[in-house]
Amino acid sequence: QVQLVESGAGLVQAGGSLRLSCAASGRTFRSVGVGWFRQAPGKEREFVAAIDWSGGSTYYSDSVKGRFTISRDNTKNTVYLQMNSLKPEDTAVYYCAATRFSFGGPKSRPDDYGYWGQGTQVTVSS
Repeated sequence: QVQLVESGAGLVQAGGSLRLSCAASGRTFRSVGVGWFRQAPGKEREFVAAIDWSGGSTYYSDSVKGRFTISRDNTKNTVYLQMNSLKPEDTAVYYCAATRFSFGGPKSRPDDYGYWGQGTQVTVSS
């Protein structure tokens, strides 16, 4: 069992930066992949970034590649999403999620994730 809590919500101007954190409890966290997803009002939840269990492999959506960086610190049971050069279209509720199964590479499909945080709001003004 893994429980996830996101933090780092905020309001920022376009071009600015934010760092989201996803703190996890549960002794299996170090063996599972973690992903970030987001959902804007009236839109479906979309994949943002993912990292494998070791932190050695990452994967990004085309919309954030080069601007966002996902990382993890397994000694702190925490995954981070550093967001730079933010755009108004990045405005959404951001969710972190942990994969259903241990090990394996980074995953982009919501169905691969069995544990979800409550979400944290990111608002980018123009």
